[in-house]
Amino acid sequence: MSPALNEAPLELLFAALLLLIILSGFFSSSETGMMSLNRFRLKHLRNEKHRGAMRASELLDRPDRLIGLILIGNNLVNILASAIATVIAIRLFGDAGIAIATLVLTLVILIFAEITPKTIAALHPERIAFPASFILLPLMKIMHPLVWGINSITNGLLKLMGVDPSKSSDDAVSSDELRTIVNESGPMIPTRHRGMLLNILDLEQVSVDDIMVPRNEVYGIDLDDDDDEIMRTLQASEHTRLPVWREDINNIEGILHMRNISRIVTENGLDRDALLREMEAPYFVPENTPLHTQLLNFQKQKLRLGTVVDEYGDVMGLVALEDILEEIVGEFTSSLIDQDDYITAERDGSYTILGNASIRDVNKALNWTLPTEGPRTISGLILEVLESFPEGNTSLALGEHCLEILSLDSNVIQAVRAFRKTDTNANAESLG
Repeated sequence: MSPALNEAPLELLFAALLLLIILSGFFSSSETGMMSLNRFRLKHLRNEKHRGAMRASELLDRPDRLIGLILIGNNLVNILASAIATVIAIRLFGDAGIAIATLVLTLVILIFAEITPKTIAALHPERIAFPASFILLPLMKIMHPLVWGINSITNGLLKLMGVDPSKSSDDAVSSDELRTIVNESGPMIPTRHRGMLLNILDLEQVSVDDIMVPRNEVYGIDLDDDDDEIMRTLQASEHTRLPVWREDINNIEGILHMRNISRIVTENGLDRDALLREMEAPYFVPENTPLHTQLLNFQKQKLRLGTVVDEYGDVMGLVALEDILEEIVGEFTSSLIDQDDYITAERDGSYTILGNASIRDVNKALNWTLPTEGPRTISGLILEVLESFPEGNTSLALGEHCLEILSLDSNVIQAVRAFRKTDTNANAESLG
């Protein structure tokens, strides 16, 4: 034992021991605080020129060196504290003081230099790490030779095990990880904004045929109709753009913007030549085009309406820019046809749903999980499951959902009664 320690006053030894325990707590909290920093927030603060964040980022550029510095400092102060505690205990209790010093110092270091400071640092990493970086950064430069020497040995061992310590971890996040981050953002991001961000992430999983207006519901102008019928179509239109076809929607010839209606309607009635001149060329979209791709295509081509076609070139329906935007921000346009008309809540907890209702819209409106792979409508889903045209009011079960056909018209399902088993006591006959 060093003679200087044996001859030092007890008051000085106690003060030195207290200082060493504080230093041990500093190193312990610094390690936890540095490693608990949110990397994305740290980058943001660094870009904002936050001094603490800039110092912490410089230290974290080489985490192996930072950990080496902290552990060297922590071990040095703990060993020195152990020596001083032993001297104090021997001078107070004799040879039995060695065991007492070991037990007491272990408890003190665990409580005051390890568990408590590390818990505080884990809960408030920025409050600990940023001030600590003010000390650690110059200390890193002072102790660089020692840190470099020890790290050279440890890095050599790591390379033998196939680990390259010079490579930092990849901070890039996948779409699923980003979705989790958005969901866990809490009050930092308003609920509506969280929903919009999640909808943007979902665009790549949805294609235009999921949101298009199917061909049997397309409202437009048939050039084979007489002038009076076309005029009535124009007057009753609730849309800004109307597709124009001849005989069949597969023979679509163009898109008419309603702002040009004054140019095709004269005092003498409809001017068909002007109608043909004012039409825009149709823009065709493959049926499986992802929404995020189609959104960019609309933007590049300065268009707002596309005609969805299948692999054979047959028209399947229409998709508008507004339809894609509504997938992100929700319904924002007024319509004479209310989407709520597709779903009617009943007193017993069930719902009456029109057969042409979109499965995705039903899932979103009712928070259900009906399968969306395959058919796009409730009618199509039922027909796929039954594998035949129903003859009457057939019922079936799809997982936790029960569907009962209420009305048929020429083999077309017009309406169904639907409920989830956990939401109502209504009974339905399940078909195997």
